[in-house]
Amino acid sequence: MTAGALFLAVFLACVVEAVEATTIVLAAGIARDWRSALQGVVGGLVVLAAIIAGLGPAVSAIPLGGLRLVVGAILLIFGLQWLRKAILRASGYKALHDEDLIFRTEVAAARAAERQSRRGVSDWYAFTLSFKGVLLEGLEVAFIALTFGSNQHDIPLASIAAAAAVLVVAVAGVAVRGPLARVPENTLKFIVGVMLTGFGMFWGAEGAQAHWPGSDAALLVLVPGIAGLALGLVAALRRRRRPEPALSASVLARERP
Repeated sequence: MTAGALFLAVFLACVVEAVEATTIVLAAGIARDWRSALQGVVGGLVVLAAIIAGLGPAVSAIPLGGLRLVVGAILLIFGLQWLRKAILRASGYKALHDEDLIFRTEVAAARAAERQSRRGVSDWYAFTLSFKGVLLEGLEVAFIALTFGSNQHDIPLASIAAAAAVLVVAVAGVAVRGPLARVPENTLKFIVGVMLTGFGMFWGAEGAQAHWPGSDAALLVLVPGIAGLALGLVAALRRRRRPEPALSASVLARERP
């Protein structure tokens, strides 16, 4: 994989996670208390940094063959899950991911919660909501960066891509002070699902000592092939959902005994 492909894959995957975390923090700050929400953000980042500090060396110490097999399997699982949901959303079998609706729901829940002060935090609910959002979504960002970076022996570039994604989304969130509803998240999840599935298959096979024709160039066939298959499934499912055309009155009259 080239440096550009690595950066793009990590950046797009991390944008999706950053949008969800930013939506949660904005809801906590707008509906409750900005100071407590930001304290939750800081707390989540501190815990996340400690986890990354311990996890990073451990991932890097795994032999390359074993690392690619494990990472390939995990990415394939994540990729197929994202791709399955994206196909169902695109074909109409599952509701589209509506960041604006999620934001309004989070705000309503935050406003309804009881206000409590604990351990120097004026609003414990806002703190907890932001802390959990940053920590959970941040762990996924860290996992994506570490696995992609370790497999390609370029953790610094993967980290820069992840940090750039988080920074871009955070700045956009602060600028609009609302949900990032204009981000085409459903399209992003479809693209990322295709990419994770392709990389998962590629690295998993390499970890199992298989050899792809053309080495890394095989990704140029594998990823578009998966995308084509996914789009074909979307088209087939859309046709399956089309209602049967209503029979005209004349046809019904002819069919009556």
